[in-house]
Amino acid sequence: MRNFKPAALTLALATALGAPYAWAQQAADTGASEEQKIEQIVVTGTRVAGRSVSDTAVPIDIVGADALERAGNTELNQALSVALPSFNFPRPGLADGTDTIRPATLRGLSPDQSLVLVNSKRRHAASLVNVNGTVGRGASAVDLNTIPTAAISSVEVLRDGASAQYGSDAIAGVLNVRLREASEGGNFTASYGYRDTNYSTPTDTPPAGATWSAPNPISRSVSDGETVTFSGWKGFDLAGQGYVTVSAEYKDAERTERGGWDFRQQYPLVNGAFDPREQEINRFNAWYGEPQIEQLTLFVNTGIDIGPGKFYSWLSYQDRAAKSGGFYRRALDDRNVIEVHPDGFLPIIAPDVTDTSSAIGYEWDSGDWSFDTSLVYGFNQMEFTIENTVNRSIGPSSKTEFDAGGFNYDQLVGNFSAVTSFDVAALASPVNIAMGAEWRRENYSIFAGEPDSYRNGGVLLPNGSPTQSGAQVFPGFRPANQVNEHRTAVGVFVDLEANLTDQMLGSVAVRAEDYSDFGSNLTGKLALRYDISDSFALRGSVQNGFRAPSLQQQFFTSTSTNFINGVPFDITTFPVNDPVAVALGAKPLDAEESTNFSIGTVLRLGDVSITIDGYRIDIDDRIVLSENLTAANVRDYLSDQGFIGIGGGRFFINGVDTETTGVDVVVNWNLPTVASGDFDLTLVANVNSTDVTAVPQTAELAALDPAPELFGRINVLTFEEGTPKNKLGAIVNWTMENLGVTLRATRYGEVLTPGTSAERDFTLSAKTLVDLEGRIDITDNWRLAVGMDNLFDQYPDAFPVVLNGTGNTPFSNYSPFGRSGRLVYGKVSYNF
Repeated sequence: MRNFKPAALTLALATALGAPYAWAQQAADTGASEEQKIEQIVVTGTRVAGRSVSDTAVPIDIVGADALERAGNTELNQALSVALPSFNFPRPGLADGTDTIRPATLRGLSPDQSLVLVNSKRRHAASLVNVNGTVGRGASAVDLNTIPTAAISSVEVLRDGASAQYGSDAIAGVLNVRLREASEGGNFTASYGYRDTNYSTPTDTPPAGATWSAPNPISRSVSDGETVTFSGWKGFDLAGQGYVTVSAEYKDAERTERGGWDFRQQYPLVNGAFDPREQEINRFNAWYGEPQIEQLTLFVNTGIDIGPGKFYSWLSYQDRAAKSGGFYRRALDDRNVIEVHPDGFLPIIAPDVTDTSSAIGYEWDSGDWSFDTSLVYGFNQMEFTIENTVNRSIGPSSKTEFDAGGFNYDQLVGNFSAVTSFDVAALASPVNIAMGAEWRRENYSIFAGEPDSYRNGGVLLPNGSPTQSGAQVFPGFRPANQVNEHRTAVGVFVDLEANLTDQMLGSVAVRAEDYSDFGSNLTGKLALRYDISDSFALRGSVQNGFRAPSLQQQFFTSTSTNFINGVPFDITTFPVNDPVAVALGAKPLDAEESTNFSIGTVLRLGDVSITIDGYRIDIDDRIVLSENLTAANVRDYLSDQGFIGIGGGRFFINGVDTETTGVDVVVNWNLPTVASGDFDLTLVANVNSTDVTAVPQTAELAALDPAPELFGRINVLTFEEGTPKNKLGAIVNWTMENLGVTLRATRYGEVLTPGTSAERDFTLSAKTLVDLEGRIDITDNWRLAVGMDNLFDQYPDAFPVVLNGTGNTPFSNYSPFGRSGRLVYGKVSYNF
């Protein structure tokens, strides 16, 4: 594809689907007529039919399909990150499976503390649990990138806790993806993009006497990451009684590489001198950037009138084949087998992700009641192949590719709800009452890889020492790691909403849930809105919430064998019920519990709408992954308890308490002009702060001298300063006849990359990224667009040499916008 790129860009064909930029936090932001404003109806955060987004008691954003499709990057998470004030999408690298399934955060909280719905039904989580040192460590969240933008009508984002309305996980808020419902028409879009970028990184000097020189700093001009995407949707009419909307997307993306120059010695000395190959080897030897991905996604959404109501269903399927790199093994590295990889090797982690979902449901009216019942199934599997590697303990006969096993998760949810209204004489409107029940069954499994991916073949190092077991970079899951666990949960809720007076709207919700593994939970929410005038309103809410421990957190386990002073020790991520974890003080996981407070204003000044919402979220007993407990006194303690050969490990534990405070601001302004076209301006801002007020400890570990930390400095600072302290965004959309331009600017505030001590902390300075897209309607059906994301080619600050000793990782994984540089793209679309 590299040779194809210039011609492809010359022919750059792009689409900018739809009408003017359709990002709305309030209905007034679109500049539409009053009739069109009324049609900005939300179903998230309220169960009152026909509730307008401008009249809700809590902040709700509507991100329309047009806004999603105008982003150069086709990932849903990325598109939302520039549209929402407190939504962030870091893009880590060298983080195993997290390179492929990347988590996003809302209001600086954990990725699994935001609930994701599809058509108001709970979406299944990914099977991956993030166990590496990234934002979201220990979380297992929904993979939003399994939903193609072609299938989406809009995304409704409730920026407020909602556990009492929707159950577990809705501590930070709720994202409700509403699928496209079309009985006619369609669209086909082809896009092409690549990274055209320049960056610099400092590098250290080679060792004394080296025969090669190191440029300092390194300056690179790179063209990579070529991505071709074909997507589209088509609506089919069902004899005037309903619709079938079929959506599909195919994406082929090459990797990007943003590593530094590896200044280290690569080969063993030859007769005491440096090997001549030192001067010839390519020292840009890391895959540190975006993964290579080939992905196919299908979505079918159906609705048809049958009897007194409507039958609805959807089906989805995605297959994602990805490749990302591990850390480079030099030729002289003890982990290398020189006969297999004479020049060293870069191990490749190649997961294959399969994601499916299906739903059937029926909604109908009977008398004054509206009913809805549904059954929704979701499945996610991640299976690992490790390529271009070696099992050092097998020696020269080792394979270089291994099936390392993997894991899967599935969820089956049954729902029944009933809604009606009744008059209360003292109130200004009927009371809307919704009630219902939900049953959920979840299952989590780990399956083993082939024996060579995890076994120790017994081949020793040249000095006679034993070596690590399994495939380098990612030892396979062992039969002892296999699990197959499930649980059930039942919940019931009641939700009331009414205008208490002509000026005051009130709502209250209560929900009770019972889980087969950790017990019961009761949550409640009260929200009020007071319209002081037609142009000014106050709103606020108070509630308690919860997040149930995921099966992934309870039962994930993996093992690697390390040799400490020549003695083999198994280092394991233990399930909390494992005897070793229990000996270290692990207990069955309980739910996280939160208390949420919010207060805000809604202001309308002509065509300008302004919302300001402050919040405080206190969370107790957050579930975290402990530190690696491998100190000598831990090993001695385990040996005394009868666990011989166990070198320690880590496990999940409750006990981190946090306080999060912040403010979201959204301003929308529509400015139509006769001579210069129509302008839509959106400004978003967020200020956010999290403080860790308590960390966990166990009596067993506290008794050791010195007592090891269960949740140490790096993890505390990741919670407190690992996401931007503030974020500002401006989006301007201009349209005039058959032309259109969208300009976006997003400023990310400071982020701390924590180190093992204050001297090794590194602060990423604030950066502003600018995106620009231009469009033209060639005919009534054809539309072209070209654009650039990150127009001015901004990068996070590069690490100093002391924090990048290999040269391979010059940029922080904590960067809120990744580290890929400028994206140049073009699209063509045909509407039919």
